[in-house]
Amino acid sequence: MGMLTVMEHGSVCCVTADKAGAEMFYDYAKVHVKAGDGGNGIVAWRREKYVPMGGPAGGDGGDGGSIILEADNNLRTLIDFRYNTHYKADRGKHGQGSSMHGSDAEDKVLRVPVGTVVRDAETTQILADLTTSGQRVVVAKGGRGGRGNTHFVSSTHRAPTLAENGDAGEERWITLELKLLADVGLVGFPNVGKSTIISRVSAAKPKIADYHFTTIVPNLGMVKVDEGRSFVMADIPGLIEGAADGAGLGHRFLRHTERTKVLVHVIDISGSEGRDPLEDFAVVNRELERYNAALMKRPMVIAANKTDIIGDVDYLARLQQEYPGYEIFPISAATGEGLKPLVYRLAQLVEQVELEPEEVTPAEEVKVTRVVEEKEKFIIERDSNGTFIVFGPEIERHWKRTNFANDDAVSRFLQIVEAMGVVQALREQGCKDGDTVRIQDIEFDFMD
Repeated sequence: MGMLTVMEHGSVCCVTADKAGAEMFYDYAKVHVKAGDGGNGIVAWRREKYVPMGGPAGGDGGDGGSIILEADNNLRTLIDFRYNTHYKADRGKHGQGSSMHGSDAEDKVLRVPVGTVVRDAETTQILADLTTSGQRVVVAKGGRGGRGNTHFVSSTHRAPTLAENGDAGEERWITLELKLLADVGLVGFPNVGKSTIISRVSAAKPKIADYHFTTIVPNLGMVKVDEGRSFVMADIPGLIEGAADGAGLGHRFLRHTERTKVLVHVIDISGSEGRDPLEDFAVVNRELERYNAALMKRPMVIAANKTDIIGDVDYLARLQQEYPGYEIFPISAATGEGLKPLVYRLAQLVEQVELEPEEVTPAEEVKVTRVVEEKEKFIIERDSNGTFIVFGPEIERHWKRTNFANDDAVSRFLQIVEAMGVVQALREQGCKDGDTVRIQDIEFDFMD
């Protein structure tokens, strides 16, 4: 006769306790990431014996470090991001003489649990879904190093005295959402026995008491069925009517159902809570479908719990009659009765689902949209004083690269601005000789 055994497991979350002993689960975080700026290029000249008129030899600046997220199987929580919400990478080193390139800054790698979804906080766009250990995504790219004066030599300009500043590193607010990676998810109303079930079939030790919402964080347990056969079970906190609209902690709980391969709908078949178990079943299924219709296509079995305290009404017979399309397992989590057949059937279903694994985007193909949508090279507006203000992503990029303490650099910046079509656009908007034009912090007199 087979034996139902258990094996040690790592808790799904790092749980801390305050003075009152309340558990806190961190499956969401909002953080600010700032990549390193690029190092500046420099103006330098060859200084060699017997070469009195040495040419330019200013080195380029190094690239700034990027901010990278990496999925790690050893992490189970986003708690580290709860206490530190700002992350900044180092800037690249400045260029040096003798055409020496400044060193690139190291990337800052932040480890997150497998199952983390990364979004841009402003647009809510998904940047990455980190579902495999080692998967990486760049969430803020380091700035490019500025070029030294060796790059600006031309047939008419043999001794350039200008160099570029490094680009600024990208920065953004991002949100991290952790979705549990479990084979089996237990769903149902509060106090129907989900925590007792997981404590019976795994090594998980959830807090259990006879009142609603005892479980306020998901619990995860490893269920070992036979030698070499096991699956991960998640006890997802009780859902209530309106959960799909965010009632209670609805969205937070429902999020964890999205990655489970098999759902076990646990109901109190005794009716001990004074509710109709069949109505409970309909309500929770309705909330699951409203949150994500795809959940209703997952394999689902019914665990009719609390058979040890069946009352006057035979809810089990009604359930079997009204829902003939579902596999129903009468169980008593309190006594352990009926749990073995349920566990073995769940193992079979998990193995069947695993024949069609979820398609995962390879790490090297994960792409992140840029912080700024470059729809227009520049925009011109006029303020109440009549000043023409020129701004836009490309203008700002060239601005940051320019050393305005250097006349040659300023001249080159103005040449770039004219080549972009800014001067012509100013003419078309009525700008005349003597009018004031502002780009970033500097104002110029327009001379046509």
